[in-house]
Amino acid sequence: MSDALSAQTRTETDSLGSLEIPASAYWGVHTARANANFPIARRPVSVYPDFVRAFACVKQAAARANHEIGALDEQRATLIDRACEEVRTGMLHDQFVVGVVQGGAGTSTNMNANEVITNRALELAGHAKGDYAFINPNDHTNMSQSTNDTYPTAIKIALAFSLRSLLDELQLLSDAFAAKGREFAHIIKVGRTQLQDAVPMTLGQEFTAFAVTLREDIERLDEAVALLAEVNMGATAIGTGINVPKGYREAVVRHLRENTGLPLVSAGNLVESTSDTGVFITFSGALKRSALKLSKISNDLRLLSSGPQAGLGEINLPAVQAGSSIMPGKVNPVIPEAVSQVAYSVAGADVTVSMAVEGGQLQLNAFEPIIAHSLFQSITWLERACRTLRENCVDGITANEERLADTVARSVTVITALAPVLGYAEAAALAKEALRTNEPVADLVVDRGLLGADELAELLQPARLAGLTPEAGEVETLEKPVERPEEA
Repeated sequence: MSDALSAQTRTETDSLGSLEIPASAYWGVHTARANANFPIARRPVSVYPDFVRAFACVKQAAARANHEIGALDEQRATLIDRACEEVRTGMLHDQFVVGVVQGGAGTSTNMNANEVITNRALELAGHAKGDYAFINPNDHTNMSQSTNDTYPTAIKIALAFSLRSLLDELQLLSDAFAAKGREFAHIIKVGRTQLQDAVPMTLGQEFTAFAVTLREDIERLDEAVALLAEVNMGATAIGTGINVPKGYREAVVRHLRENTGLPLVSAGNLVESTSDTGVFITFSGALKRSALKLSKISNDLRLLSSGPQAGLGEINLPAVQAGSSIMPGKVNPVIPEAVSQVAYSVAGADVTVSMAVEGGQLQLNAFEPIIAHSLFQSITWLERACRTLRENCVDGITANEERLADTVARSVTVITALAPVLGYAEAAALAKEALRTNEPVADLVVDRGLLGADELAELLQPARLAGLTPEAGEVETLEKPVERPEEA
């Protein structure tokens, strides 16, 4: 080997042989082999920063627990702890280079973390990277651990971290719809069922309903994340706890609670917990529910804004870009369209998670990497979709009040309010007559002497038609955000 080459690389050895590793790299031979074996997604695990931070929390808690029970000396424990803390704060994330899609149930990611943390600890001690005689990735950084307990634990912690940002964005989006609900509270319109004219309502009621449905999903996601609290640290390979010193299991979970701020608990049965990944189906299902409801709202916005001349044209979405390369002046609802596509991706990811969970065999599910990737991508995309829907669409929506007023005036659906007085059959006959002659329902009722003008005016008050009067029942309004449990 030339002096120039040796200055740029270092030699690392594993059970398969030796490889040259870039001298500047904090990762090592196991990571290098993974990079050669899995050039699939071409997306490193560092694209999910919360996952990297979660792994650092796991390794830090393990080092503290091993030192506490006397398994790891103070010097090495302190150095590993310091290196983990740096990764937790955002350092060295670019060194987490293994692909998100990998075989081995996450072993490549676990070893990538072991190597980065070890080499940074060596550097802090004044040693050269790769000087594993002093601190070893397997013997020290991975002490009392296995991929099979660190990897699923890190996934659960990272999901809990990531969900905070998604919940914040869902809350802000719900607040934006609630604000529009208040802004549009006075605007009467025709409601629709099965795309056909139904009874009157207010545009404010329609937008308030969007806010309410999103706030319900915040509550459902809070319930789902609570299921992530059970971890299997101390299980090691299959849940029997082989090579785990006495007292480690309790200590590591306690330290994890402290450095994550999450209410983590040790699983009741480590063999079951190591083999079962059912919690990820539940969590994925909650994400899918939120995503599909967002898509439904987005489709409603597209319908309500359709036109602007030949469609419903009840609302105006902000014009954010030209809509056609051939039709001048055309503007499309691109933001709701993008949100729906995210929802379809989340729904597809849910299928992937379901298949991966089902595909696990015996004491371990080897497909946790695709589960992790699917869930992290879904959370990330949903968070960004909520933000762009709020900032680039909902905040700028306006109402076409004149068009809405004209539609209500010409609508025969107000006949529903008269049915209790006139009878269903008479009301249906009047509706048909109004549609045939294009005469307002109110005029036909008065002309036939069925009701007096004053009585008719009382029955057809806009507020009464929309259910806003006390006798019609109060309509739910939103004045404050939904309260979520405090973080531990």
